[in-house]
Amino acid sequence: MKIKFITDDTKKAKDFFLEKISFMISPFELKRTIKDFVNDINIIDVREYDDYIDGHIPYAIHVPYTNLEEHLEMIEKDKVNVIYCESEYCSLACKTAHLLSSKGFQVKVLSGGYYIWKKLGNETVKTSSETDR
Repeated sequence: MKIKFITDDTKKAKDFFLEKISFMISPFELKRTIKDFVNDINIIDVREYDDYIDGHIPYAIHVPYTNLEEHLEMIEKDKVNVIYCESEYCSLACKTAHLLSSKGFQVKVLSGGYYIWKKLGNETVKTSSETDR
């Protein structure tokens, strides 16, 4: 018995994965981009405030998804905006990317989110709640 997949159309699969990787960035790529091109990107943490101060990716600005529309002036259209949330199971980064791209912003979503970034041993930053508000 042959297993039937949703589609056996290899062209559709090729196009789908090309499109997907065009708008994703791996933790390895982001680490290299921070090292070599940090001034050309914005890193945006869309998690809640307590999560952000507990630890975030270096150079990340905090723009929680729940207040995104009120803080669009913090985000630059002339740079690629790398967006992340807690993990690959959190949809906030994709929701943010959808909203920002519909407003003309360049976007990429970090594969695996903060969880994988940290699990791979990459640098993280804690912020004091007294100095950040």
